[in-house]
Amino acid sequence: MASRIDHEALFAATPSPYLVLGPDLVIIDVNRAYLEATGRTREDLLGRHVFSAFPDNPADPGADGVQNLNASLRRVLSSRKQDTMALQKYDIPIAGQPGGFEERWWSPVNTPVLGPDGQVVYIIHRVEDFTAFVKARQATTPAGQPVHPRPKGTEALEAELYVRARELQRLNEELRQAHTREREVAVTLQEAMLHAPDLAHHAHDVAVRYLPATGSLNVCGDWYDVVDISSDCIALAVGDVIGHGLQAAAVMGMLRSALSAAVRALERPAQALEVLGLYSRSVEGALGTTAAQILVDSRSLLITYSIAGHPPPVLVRPGHGCELLDGATDPPLGARPQHVPRPQASLSYRPGDTLVLYTDGLIERRGEDIDTGLRRLTDVIIECAHLGTEEFADAVLERLGVVGGGRDDIALVVARL
Repeated sequence: MASRIDHEALFAATPSPYLVLGPDLVIIDVNRAYLEATGRTREDLLGRHVFSAFPDNPADPGADGVQNLNASLRRVLSSRKQDTMALQKYDIPIAGQPGGFEERWWSPVNTPVLGPDGQVVYIIHRVEDFTAFVKARQATTPAGQPVHPRPKGTEALEAELYVRARELQRLNEELRQAHTREREVAVTLQEAMLHAPDLAHHAHDVAVRYLPATGSLNVCGDWYDVVDISSDCIALAVGDVIGHGLQAAAVMGMLRSALSAAVRALERPAQALEVLGLYSRSVEGALGTTAAQILVDSRSLLITYSIAGHPPPVLVRPGHGCELLDGATDPPLGARPQHVPRPQASLSYRPGDTLVLYTDGLIERRGEDIDTGLRRLTDVIIECAHLGTEEFADAVLERLGVVGGGRDDIALVVARL
């Protein structure tokens, strides 16, 4: 059984200064940080009206601290919603010096606590003291420069920016942590779906790799698939969903499964992509997905393929260079308003050739033409043609500088035919 929390001790130890006010603006409670910030004792404050304890500075004719705070507290009472105030110059009486005030700058937030009837029963008044910051800015003058009066309100503006910067930093950290958690879940989901293919009874030797993007949320939209169609045929596919995170991973899973089922039923890659394109229209976030579907027939030594807006796979012929499979390229899924049959092409291969499928994260670099990335890829895979598929896949990633991941997801399939 969980131990009970001592809320009184927790409130007393909270590092930010807090007052608790009743709806009549009388001080009901105060924490240690507030007492330290104002130089007061509990006896000085409890049971007093907040503006009796902290009146305006009569020596400052432009003082509006009481007016601004009173307006904020009244807004809280009427709206029953939190009110965040701009940075305030609100001087406070010096303890033990009747009539004496010291300059203070505060960043206040007033939060209502509602009772069972929905009415405000308490107001939590939290402040941060930025007096030291403002005074430090007032005292800063470049060496050797004459001291000029700073424009009125400069210190307040700078301190306000400082307060907001701190708040943005806190929010950014919360977002970063939330995104990190989402990324971890999405990558786990992705890796669970992209299991290594079971081709124990097939002649082809296949290696697969999936690398999530590093330092980015642009992850979890890439996939690969390897399917045994028959003892003589194997289907290979890669795809890339637009988007990132859990949504992209979920869409990826649906499209991957749909294409895998379609190619088993239809066998012809172009027909399988047509079915996938029609299906994508009913899946939110699926439009614009790119994919490549290939069928390899080891009996006829024929490769048949169709491409939906995806970078072209590469066939490596040892001693004879390589060939891009770009003869049947069509727009991404859902790019056309009406259904149009997709193109399909075929080419022959020799036993020992290597087929390489990949997603754009392998070749694309910021500020660089995609043709440059393709040339770099073909140069590397020609050099790796003599390696086994596992060594081939690792060598390609290493020589392209993405062995630890890149700016985008990377899916890679290497098949020795």
